[in-house]
Amino acid sequence: MKPDITPQGSERAPEFALRPSSTPRGARLARLLAAHELREWGVTGDAAEAAELVVAEPANNAVQHGRVPGRDFELRMERTGDHVTVELSDARGERRPLPAREPDEGGYGLLLVATLATTCGVKDRQVGKTVWATVPLAGGCPRQ
Repeated sequence: MKPDITPQGSERAPEFALRPSSTPRGARLARLLAAHELREWGVTGDAAEAAELVVAEPANNAVQHGRVPGRDFELRMERTGDHVTVELSDARGERRPLPAREPDEGGYGLLLVATLATTCGVKDRQVGKTVWATVPLAGGCPRQ
């Protein structure tokens, strides 16, 4: 399970891809490796914390709600200019994420992602879906 990392000095934007198992351990690994990669890209402080949370919430959802036995989920990140795009894909296309109307003990994850990202959404894949978000690297929280 070696991350696909674009070498420094490459003409392409820095990219990171990982396919961890659809388990709580896999979700934790995705967050930890994303945090490490963000540091490698020079992303620190509030921007790094926001991007880590934007990875952690959909990774947790992919494990809890998008899991198909025997199928992994995928994390992809790309840094372009002053943003990091985060994509998490799972195999359950019929289970679209919806923020809870009145969250009690849960349901805040998508609201958190929407607050930290400048844009976010869900797109279909041939198998499953991808939850994506664009996180700004400067200027603090985009929506207050």
